[in-house]
Amino acid sequence: MASLQASFLLPSSRKTITQASIHVPKLPNLRISVPRLPKTSTASLKLIEDLCLNQPLNIIPPTQSPLTSHLHAILDIVADRVEMHNNICQQRDNWNSLLLNSINMITLAASVMAATAPAVGALGAPLLAFKLSSALLFSAATGMLVMVNKIQPSQLAEEQRNAARLFKQLQTQIQTLITVGAPTQRDVDSAMEKVLALDKAYPLPLLGVMLEKFPKKLEPASWWPNSSHSDESKTENENSHFDGNQRQGSNGWSDQLEAEMREVVEVVKTKDAQDYVRLGNIVLKVNKTLAISGPLLTGIAALGSAFVGDWSSGGMVVAAAAGSLAAAVNALEHGGQIGMVFEMYRNSAGFFGVMEESIRGTLEETDWEKRENGQVFERKVALKLGRSLSQLRQLAAKSSAARQEGISMDEFASKLF
Repeated sequence: MASLQASFLLPSSRKTITQASIHVPKLPNLRISVPRLPKTSTASLKLIEDLCLNQPLNIIPPTQSPLTSHLHAILDIVADRVEMHNNICQQRDNWNSLLLNSINMITLAASVMAATAPAVGALGAPLLAFKLSSALLFSAATGMLVMVNKIQPSQLAEEQRNAARLFKQLQTQIQTLITVGAPTQRDVDSAMEKVLALDKAYPLPLLGVMLEKFPKKLEPASWWPNSSHSDESKTENENSHFDGNQRQGSNGWSDQLEAEMREVVEVVKTKDAQDYVRLGNIVLKVNKTLAISGPLLTGIAALGSAFVGDWSSGGMVVAAAAGSLAAAVNALEHGGQIGMVFEMYRNSAGFFGVMEESIRGTLEETDWEKRENGQVFERKVALKLGRSLSQLRQLAAKSSAARQEGISMDEFASKLF
């Protein structure tokens, strides 16, 4: 009975369990189809493996013609020439700066010693040491000036700059020939002749083959092979001018374009080339005068320093004044790079010469189909002169009108220089 009562009084031993359920939506069934590789038999796999491992692929380069190989060989030489001339240009430009500074320092130091020698001697110091040192320094400056004025380092550097630029042009021309393809034996021979002509026009050594730095008169630079054109063909149709009767054009050429090119040649020859020759001769005379004056002044200063403090102050004045003037002359000649200016004029005159010969040589070819395309040639000439096509045609028309009226042309062909 007691047990029954206890069972009613105690709480129930059962625990209420709450069940929670999470409902996840069902994903749709996706079917992805993967393409199947074709079945390969074991024998086929074995064959492919043997081919890949035991027999590597041999890629055969396209066969080059012998003439293309010759052009590649010339191209390598031209690239080497460019590097050589650039290096030597830097070397000779350094010569100009270093020798200019050294000679001026020596000259000015000797001038100061000659000027202060009497005052130092009056204090009891040995005067002979100052006199001897000043004379030796002036003598050394004289010898160095003679050498530097003979070789003209600034002019040598400008020669190498021009050579490097022209070799780069030749390098581009050869690369174009190789790219276009189908070179001829004439192309190979022409490239070879151009390399040799440039070597002759701008030699690298100083002894024996150095260009004359003080010629009697300026001769335009010539860096292209000599052409063998007949004089008759050069003078043919030289007086032609623009008219209304024109043949129909072929390969970009016409009678009007031929007449235009002849007028351009006439302006280049009579105006631009002659003007640069005239300016070059003026610079040549100035350079000759400065080249003689510098060593002459240092020589006078060396003699004057030998008489410092003997009878009067005349030797001191002569030595100091001549030494100072020599330093000024040297700075003007080599600091102003007069030799470089002369070479620039010489090369510019040569530029107009090669343009004249190029146009005349093209016009001498009577078969228009064998020439370079006339429109391309006209554009090249215009760009070389720094003009547009319309400006080039206006120049030709103006030259023709001036020649018919018997008056001189008042305009230069080039707008670049």
